[in-house]
Amino acid sequence: MRGQIVKIHSDLHYVQSNDKTYPCKCRGIFRKEKILPLVGDFVEFDENKKVIDKILPRKNEFNRPKVSNIDQAFLITSLVSPDFSLNLLDKLLILMELHSVKPIICITKRDLISDDKFLEIKKALDYYESIGYTVVYNSELDKIKSLLKDKTSVFTGQTGAGKSTLLNKLNPNWDIETGEVSIALGRGKHTTRVVTLYELFGGKVMDTPGFSALDFNSYSKSEIRDAFVEFRDYPCPYKDCMHTKEEECRVKREVLDNNIMKSRYINYLNFIGEDATYES
Repeated sequence: MRGQIVKIHSDLHYVQSNDKTYPCKCRGIFRKEKILPLVGDFVEFDENKKVIDKILPRKNEFNRPKVSNIDQAFLITSLVSPDFSLNLLDKLLILMELHSVKPIICITKRDLISDDKFLEIKKALDYYESIGYTVVYNSELDKIKSLLKDKTSVFTGQTGAGKSTLLNKLNPNWDIETGEVSIALGRGKHTTRVVTLYELFGGKVMDTPGFSALDFNSYSKSEIRDAFVEFRDYPCPYKDCMHTKEEECRVKREVLDNNIMKSRYINYLNFIGEDATYES
């Protein structure tokens, strides 16, 4: 039979198929060949012996957390406690682009900041929408529900930003544990420990401990450059321009003309390990 791993606990892999869930173990050869099943994997398994025989090809995979076959990611982004961070948001956006996952920016804690402060942040959010990203607020439950349909989604973001709280609002029956934010550190306690794939509103969602591997050491500079989607709209006269020190670089000119957001360009330089000194 074919099914999908929806939860892994110890050496048991819970495989869902035809509305049933089977607690399975893996064939011994998996360990020998260092095959590591992930939550989200589509598999072939023996429903009688409760053994997974084969991992089917993955659309994508992540190492931390160990998940696979994600269609879209809700990037849970707090406006305060923890504070709104364009650097962290760009890291998550680029990480998803590099894995061919559609990012959806989901804003939380709008009610905890002043209108004046929100208007400053809103300028950045408007920019992200202008380059093609979807921005939603955690109060827009109907909109979020519609986005879940027919997709496998992951909810991630800075600890304490409201991932589990949002999932509980979407389905109160889950009662997923939430953690308070540390005032001293501006960080929350890690509350999600076992990655689980849930069915919800015609799609599937994962609640995860968050993506802890946010460095780009395993990617080339050109891969990171190409993950900045707005750069594609401004082709340079140089082939494979890295938009750093090249003269007549169009991307750099568009930054100066405020068509590319300055913080995005500075983050790009940081991500590829270049000097982020910027002259306006």
